[in-house]
Amino acid sequence: MQGKPAQSDVDPAPAPGAERTWLRRLPILAILSTAVLGAVLLRDQLDFDALARHQADLLGFRDAHYLVTVLGFILVYVAIVGLSLPGATVATLAGGYLFGVFPGVFYNVASAGTGAIVVFMAARAGFGTALSDRMAKGGGAVARLRAGLVRNEWSVLFLMRLLPVIPFFLANLLPAAIGTSLWRFAVTTFLGIFPATLVFTAVGAGLGEVFARGERPDFGLLLEPQIMIPILGLALIAALPMVLKAVRKEA
Repeated sequence: MQGKPAQSDVDPAPAPGAERTWLRRLPILAILSTAVLGAVLLRDQLDFDALARHQADLLGFRDAHYLVTVLGFILVYVAIVGLSLPGATVATLAGGYLFGVFPGVFYNVASAGTGAIVVFMAARAGFGTALSDRMAKGGGAVARLRAGLVRNEWSVLFLMRLLPVIPFFLANLLPAAIGTSLWRFAVTTFLGIFPATLVFTAVGAGLGEVFARGERPDFGLLLEPQIMIPILGLALIAALPMVLKAVRKEA
């Protein structure tokens, strides 16, 4: 008669909490994996040259099926940002090229902002809440840094969007790490990306002449005083509450 297996020979069942943790991490892990694959496989498929090659087809389809083109454009743009694929800048140019500065800028902002929310929600579900709690409880410099970011959350979030010194993908992840609410993330994202997106959309709206000359768009426009000064002004306004808090603390 076969005896019962010893307790040590039986594999313990995974804890329900561990299974839920891995399920929560699947979306952000899928995004990170797709981003790596996209950077390798799609780098030459979603660039400016691809837009130039397909310009006639895109315009023809837009003229024949405008609403379908708008919907398809938004879905593709959201997928590019939400999966962190290369081509977000080209998509912004395409929005201006296909739909003009207005309403193209609204399609671009809505698409990029929605894709950013997808990444933020996946990151917050996967590691954001737990990481934020560990940072707060860990003490030391990390806890002080997090506390400083939380105290100046609105200003920091707006500055990350207005002055894109931090890559867009990281700007979607960092707020999840400090426990930012979805409301604050969405407001600062949609409003913060609007100025730069407006500039790129305007560049895209003029691509017809660029294509006709066989050239590439000049992104040096962003450094022109009439463009840079208003953006820096908005950044100073966003930073003002943070500066006032520091002054009051010193006083």
